[in-house]
Amino acid sequence: MKYFALAALAASTFLTQPAYAELSSTDESEILENVSEDAQPIEETALAIWDFAELGYKETQSSGLLQQRLKQAGFSITPGIAGEPTAFLASYKNGDGPVIALLAEFDALPGLSQKAGVGTQQSAGGIAGHGCGHNLFGTASTYAGIAVKEWMKANNIKGEVRVYGTPAEEGGSGKAFMVRDGYFDDVDIAIHWHPGNVNSASQGPTLANISGKFRFHGISAHAAGNPDKGRSALDGVEAMDDMVNMMREHIPDYTRIHYVITNGGKAPNVVPDFAEAYYYVRHQDPEVVRNVMEWVKQAAQGAALGTQTTVEFEQTGGVYSMMPNETLMHVMDRNLHRVGGITWTEEEKAFGAAIQKSFGREAPALDTVGEVEDAQLYDKAMGGSTDVSDVSWIVPTVGLSTATFVPGSPGHSWQNTAAAGSSVGIKGAVVATKTLALTAAELFRSPDVIDEAKEELAERVGPDFEYEALVGDRAPPLDYRDNVSKGD
Repeated sequence: MKYFALAALAASTFLTQPAYAELSSTDESEILENVSEDAQPIEETALAIWDFAELGYKETQSSGLLQQRLKQAGFSITPGIAGEPTAFLASYKNGDGPVIALLAEFDALPGLSQKAGVGTQQSAGGIAGHGCGHNLFGTASTYAGIAVKEWMKANNIKGEVRVYGTPAEEGGSGKAFMVRDGYFDDVDIAIHWHPGNVNSASQGPTLANISGKFRFHGISAHAAGNPDKGRSALDGVEAMDDMVNMMREHIPDYTRIHYVITNGGKAPNVVPDFAEAYYYVRHQDPEVVRNVMEWVKQAAQGAALGTQTTVEFEQTGGVYSMMPNETLMHVMDRNLHRVGGITWTEEEKAFGAAIQKSFGREAPALDTVGEVEDAQLYDKAMGGSTDVSDVSWIVPTVGLSTATFVPGSPGHSWQNTAAAGSSVGIKGAVVATKTLALTAAELFRSPDVIDEAKEELAERVGPDFEYEALVGDRAPPLDYRDNVSKGD
C-alpha cells in the first residue's frame, strides 16, 4: 500500500482561490432562514441526546431520535448499515447530480457524567457524558441536511443530500466499517464538523490509530496460602506495560501509545486468572501505527512467556490520518465568515469564568468566542484521531470547528460536558448548522469546485493508493464499551 507523504502538505501547489459559484443572496437567505426556523428543534434534539449520553454502538435513543427527525423532514432512512445497529443513511434525492454527505456523530464518553451549565465538577449520576460534544455534532449535521433538503426542493436543485448517522467514533471506528463496506463509494463530497474552543475552518492531518484489548489468562490460587500454584494474569499485563514503556525510546518521533488496565483482578488475596489492558497506538503515518502495534503485540507475547500465562489480542478499532482538502477549505472558510461567531450573555460569561477557574491555569479571554479565525492548511497533526479520516482518503472531505466549549477547555473533560448541555454549546452548534448548510448548498451550485476537490484528493493519495481498512476484516466491535459502570 502506498501512502501519501503528509509532510508535503506544507508545500502544496493546489489552488489558493478555487473557482466557485458563490451563493446568491436569495439562496443564502433561504438556507439561513431554514436553519433559524429549526432553532427550537435543534436545541431540543441536542439536549435530549445530551441527556441520553449513550456509549458507542449503544446509542439506540440518540440514533432513533435523529432518524425520526429526518424521516419527518422527508428523508428516506436505511437503518443498521455496515453491521452497526445504531448507524443509518438518510437520503433526499432530486434527480441526477452531486451526492453530498453530512456526517453525524452521537456517542458519549465513559466516566464524564456532569451536570449541564455548572462551572464546578458535579456528576449527573450517569455512566457517561458528552465530553466531546457529539450531541451537538449529530444534531447540527442533521438539521443542516434538513435545511439543504428544503432549499433543494424549493429551487429544484438536482442531486442528493445524505446524512450518515455514524456511531462509536470514540474508539469504535464506526465510519471505517462503513467505508470498508462501500457506503461512501458513490459520494462526491463529505462534510463534517466538530465542537471546539474556536471558530475555524483550518484543515490538517490527524493521527492514525489502532486500538485493541490484550487479555491475559493465568491460574488462580490463594495469594498467601499457595501462591506457587498460581500464575498471575495481572503480572502478564504489568510486564507487558513495562516492556511497552521501554519501547518508547526506540519508536518514531511523535508516536503516541496510551493504555489503561481495564481488569486487574478482583481481590488482592487471590492470584488473578484474568486481566485486561486496553491500548491505543497513534501516529500521523498509518504505516508507522501498523508497525508499532505489531511490536506491542510481541511485547504482550513476551510478557505471557515470562509470567507463564497466555494472551490474546482483539483489535477494536483502526482509523487513518485525516487527508485535508485545500480546495474545500476555502469554501468552508468563506461560509463560516459569512455566518460569524457568537455573543455570550452575562450569565454565559459567568459560567465560562467559573469553568476557567477550574483549570488552575491561565486561559484565553472569553471574548474570543466571537472571533472567526482565518483558515490555514497544516502539515502537522492537529490533535487526536477520528474515523472521519477513513472517509477523507476516498472522498474529498472538509470540516470545521465552532466555539461550543469555554476557551481553554481540554478535550474529553467534564468542563466540555457541562458546556455541551448548555446554551453555550447550543449557540456554537447553530453556527455549525448554518455553515454546513451553506457549504453544501454552494457545492451543489459549483460542479467545477467538486471536480477540483477530486483532482486534489487524487494527487494527494497518489496513483497507486488502494484503501485497506486498518480495522481489517472483522465485524464492528459492538461490545467494546461493555462493562462500563459508574466510576469507571
